[in-house]
Amino acid sequence: MSCTTAEPAAAESINEGSKEDKLLQDAFRPDPQYDANYNAQGQLDIYGAKIAVEPPRPLLELGREQYTSGLYDESSALLGKLNPLLPGLAIYGDWRTAVAYNSNNDKDIAQIATRLNLDVDFKITATERIHAFFTPIQNNNVYSRFEFGGGDGDDQFTAEFDRNAATLFFEGDFGSLYSGFSGKQARFDLPFTVGLFPLFLQNGIWANDAILGGAVTLPARNSAALGLANFDITFFAAFDNVNNAGILGANADDNNKANLYGVTAFVDAFNGFVETGYGLIQDEQDGLLEHFLTAAYTRRYYNTLSNSTRLFANFADDPFANFADDLEGKNDGFAIISENSLISGLPSTLIPYANFFVGFGNPQPLVDGNGAGILKNVGINFETDALTGFPKLDDTGSNAFGGAIGLEYLFNLDQQLVFEVAMVQPFEDDGIGAQHAQYGFGVRYQIPINLAWLFRADATYQILAANDDFGDIFEGNFKDNFGIRAEIRRKF
Repeated sequence: MSCTTAEPAAAESINEGSKEDKLLQDAFRPDPQYDANYNAQGQLDIYGAKIAVEPPRPLLELGREQYTSGLYDESSALLGKLNPLLPGLAIYGDWRTAVAYNSNNDKDIAQIATRLNLDVDFKITATERIHAFFTPIQNNNVYSRFEFGGGDGDDQFTAEFDRNAATLFFEGDFGSLYSGFSGKQARFDLPFTVGLFPLFLQNGIWANDAILGGAVTLPARNSAALGLANFDITFFAAFDNVNNAGILGANADDNNKANLYGVTAFVDAFNGFVETGYGLIQDEQDGLLEHFLTAAYTRRYYNTLSNSTRLFANFADDPFANFADDLEGKNDGFAIISENSLISGLPSTLIPYANFFVGFGNPQPLVDGNGAGILKNVGINFETDALTGFPKLDDTGSNAFGGAIGLEYLFNLDQQLVFEVAMVQPFEDDGIGAQHAQYGFGVRYQIPINLAWLFRADATYQILAANDDFGDIFEGNFKDNFGIRAEIRRKF
């Protein structure tokens, strides 16, 4: 009796289980079907027919090579078993050569210019290395060249040489060093660098130079109290080779004798990314102090617009205050830069962008060895080519507003084509930046010839209006800049 009553219950349980199994089966796609004969090409096609890409190898590789597969020989434990040696020396870089015709500030020059960038990298462990960077066939920002038109009218070859290192620094991690020396796994990471090292902040806008000093970073931190899931803080200082383009800046006496102290932070917060920093330059000659502040916020809005808004401010002691009232405050400046790109129907390859700026006073980067201004990343019309003296619009942002509107197309991620129009409109003649309205029209094209060679071409036409009356521009009351160039680049 009890058995007969149990049987229907068991059957009902089995039926319910079958229904659940069927629901689970419906929730997933069928398992892949494999042919009897293995098809290697078919398996590659599953991943878009992707194959291994062998990049150009460095000019010289000794010891353990970079980005190669094992098996490797057993590593030395000279610095401890928890920080094994992985020694390797590599020399790599690129060689750039360009032919250009530039009409810049009423000076026409046709030339072929070349530069060689050499990185010398000595890996010690996975986290420690010594790195040097050389530019042997240039002198500061003057490059070896052959002028065959314009200029003094005669064909002229000029060779430039510089055997000094542009950077030479050691970098490592105190946590890894502690693990190796103590034999205990460190519970912290503390990367650091010391020497003549590159400082690159705010995409190079605020800082883009090599400074002689040191830096240390507190990486990948979080704070439950502040609701911060991830942030980094970097402290840096320099005691030589500090380049600042301000009127009273660190290179006022052309010897870069200044001290630099600063801190910067990178924070994931407010549904976006925050970057902020403070820098202090102390001129050793006069003891002047110049303060620099920056902040930026980057976020994507409604899956339609990507925006980065950047703020820059600087203010300094003014030794001219007691001598000339018209020079007072010439070191002070403030700038806002808004970088925007629309997310199109081809989000990875078709990128309309519009960048805008407004500047007051004399806004300056913290350091920049190229002497570039605060607007150098606003658009292609605001940047030179670091080779032929390609013309650019005024990039100081001094008492002016404007921006750049352009369209970038990357084809199948194998080429780049950029069209852009740009403007600088001063609202006060302060003798520092643009004196009159400027308008630029630029185009750029890049394509890799193969994995080692790259071709690039640029053209720009820039109207430097003689006055602020837009109507007079088309009546011929203006002068212009013009540049066209083609470059070949070899990476190794």
